[in-house]
Amino acid sequence: MSVQPIIEIRNLSKRYKGSDEPALNDISLDIYPNEIFGLLGPNGAGKTTTISILCGLFKPTSGEVMIDGFRLKDQLDQIKQVIGVVPQDIALYPTLTALENLTFYGNMYGLKGKALHDQIMEKMKFFGLERFAKKKISTFSGGMKRRVNLIAGLLHSPKILFLDEPTAGIDVQSKIVILEFLHEINRKGTTIIYTSHYMEEAENLCSRVSILDRGRIVSTGNPKELVAEHPEFKNLENLFLALTGKDLRD
Repeated sequence: MSVQPIIEIRNLSKRYKGSDEPALNDISLDIYPNEIFGLLGPNGAGKTTTISILCGLFKPTSGEVMIDGFRLKDQLDQIKQVIGVVPQDIALYPTLTALENLTFYGNMYGLKGKALHDQIMEKMKFFGLERFAKKKISTFSGGMKRRVNLIAGLLHSPKILFLDEPTAGIDVQSKIVILEFLHEINRKGTTIIYTSHYMEEAENLCSRVSILDRGRIVSTGNPKELVAEHPEFKNLENLFLALTGKDLRD
């Protein structure tokens, strides 16, 4: 019996008010359970728009989405029970401590008491943050904030995790810890959908990727197989540049 996709995207389009071009232009995609799936593309390609629609933050202009058997159009409450979201922008309150921030997010998921506290401290220990639990977020480095941001999206042990540029602008040590953690939760069964500008990172992390450009999917597949299909390119970054061009996207 064939494996059913955990996410099904059909003819998805999004045009923002006042925009000359659609942010997404009729994309269709299947993502399967336990994948680490990368959405790659230059600035403005449609990566964040796709993630935002799948999380229910934006409504599509047209198209259909199914997530874990639920229709995005009319079953968003059920979908919110199975997904976790880690946005590109740090979604933490700077005047609260790390523990206070994570307790707040845990409460939003219906988690409380000792079970929540133990879960927070266990994850903070893994990320090397245990001794900073009662420090204000405003005192944290960029890498520390990224790690707390990730914990906030994971407290309810989601079946599907959306990550928008989770390693943007952080030190190598923080990046390694985050990527190791993503591999670990993926091995335990979490499906991960991840956007990035970092081609080498995506090539090593993802089971499959889609390369987006100007709101369309231009290629999908296992990153190493995509490179092997085009022997004239040494790596995913070279292939990416060939597919999307070298024009600056500001």
